[in-house]
This record gives sequence, structure tokens and C-alpha cells, in this order.
Amino acid sequence: MKRRGADSDGDEMTALAENLERVEEQMAAACRRCGRTRGEVELMAVSKTFPADAIVEAVGLGLTLFGENRVQEFAAKAPELAARWAPHVSVLEPRNVQPPIHVHLIGHLQSNKSGRAAELFDGIDSLDSLRLAERLDDAAGKLTRRLPVLIEVKLSSEETKSGIDPQSAEAAALLERLPDLAHLEARGLMTIAPWGAPENDTRACFRSLREWRDRWAQAHPRLALNVLSMGMSGDFALAIEEGSTRIRIGTALFGKRAPRPS
Repeated sequence: MKRRGADSDGDEMTALAENLERVEEQMAAACRRCGRTRGEVELMAVSKTFPADAIVEAVGLGLTLFGENRVQEFAAKAPELAARWAPHVSVLEPRNVQPPIHVHLIGHLQSNKSGRAAELFDGIDSLDSLRLAERLDDAAGKLTRRLPVLIEVKLSSEETKSGIDPQSAEAAALLERLPDLAHLEARGLMTIAPWGAPENDTRACFRSLREWRDRWAQAHPRLALNVLSMGMSGDFALAIEEGSTRIRIGTALFGKRAPRPS
């Protein structure tokens, strides 16, 4: 990251450090406005398209939770991260590096990549079908681990958005079956607000996810749905005010992403 500016001790600050400081200030302000504490909201650094060095720098600034969009992309970074902190650790176990970091898949996951995803990631935050849940459960079982998952809920009419329709039979089937999948640990819900929507529409989307969570938690008491992953670089303050417990920040931390190679 390009260096600029200086901190209170006269040392140069990186752009990432400055951005993190700015995001933290905005998070704290949003929490104050709605009577919440900063500790109630997790900050996930979305490192997709950025190199392993960016993750290393972020860890040095105290960040430990990261989001990646693609299995293959993070598979290419994992060996470098493992070698950086723990050369003796298998490249299939980046979760065991020191200092400990946690990397979740937040992008759409094809069921035929579920095995590799279960190996690489500490959590799958984009579960959107019963078929995928069953494939992940099988893969996690073979690895003798319990894999945390979030159900991705589609609350936008945009065709490019992934997620499960909360009113669909598929959603009902997933919620009914999920408690019996012994190698998955349901932890909550995730959504993406519509791009460029007015504030009222964005708030309505986040409020809707919270309401679905409350409804499903009551109807399915065997599921723990405490996490509400909602809010990104352009709308995370609104998400916090509407009850988000985890925000996913990429551009506001790492800067503008380079176009993905075709």
C-alpha cells in the first residue's frame, strides 16, 4: 500500500491504516446514533482481488476477519499466507496460521466446489440452497470439522444478486433441514442491498433481513441466527443503524479494485 501522511508519533501511515481509522470513526459514530456499542459490530475486511500482502498488512493493523468471493482466488493466496506465518502448516489449513485469521467465503458458491471451499474457508456466508447445504455438510464431515454458515437472503429484485427467496419453498426446506446437518453450524443471515438505491430503500432492505431473522429464529429454535451480515462500503452506517452485527468492507479499506482479468 502506498504510504502517505503521518500518525501522532511522526511515523508514516499507510493508505490502509488511514482508511481503517476513517472506517472505525464512521462505525463508532453510527453506533452512537443508534445506542449501540462498537463491540456489537464485527468488521470484515473484504480482500477479494487484492494480493496476500494486503491481508498481511491488514492483520498487522489488527484485522483478523476477511471475506473472499472466489474459491480459486483464495486458493492461490492461501499457500503464501500459510508460509508467511507458519511454514509447517498445510496449505489446506490457512485457518491455522499465526496470528490467527479467519477467512469466509462471501461470494456465490457452486455446489461442485463445496469440497474445496470446506477445506479453505473458516465459514461460508453465502449458503443459498438445500443442495449446497447437503454438499457442504458432506465435505465438512469428511474433514471432521463443523463449518459455520450464513444463509444468503435475496431481498433485491436485481438479477445479478444471489441468495434465497425468503418466501420460497426452497427457503422453508433449507430451514427445516439445516438443524439436522451435523457438520454445519448455522450462525445467521447475509444480504446485499440494491446498488445505488435511495436511503429509505436501503434501510428497508436491512430492516427486512432483521425481521426475517426474528421470524425464522422463533419458528426454528434449533437454529442460532445471531449474525446479521449486512452493509458494505457505501451503506454500512445505515446497516449498523438497522441492526447489522457484521459489515463487509472492501473499497473503503483497500481502495478501488482493479478490473478482474477476463
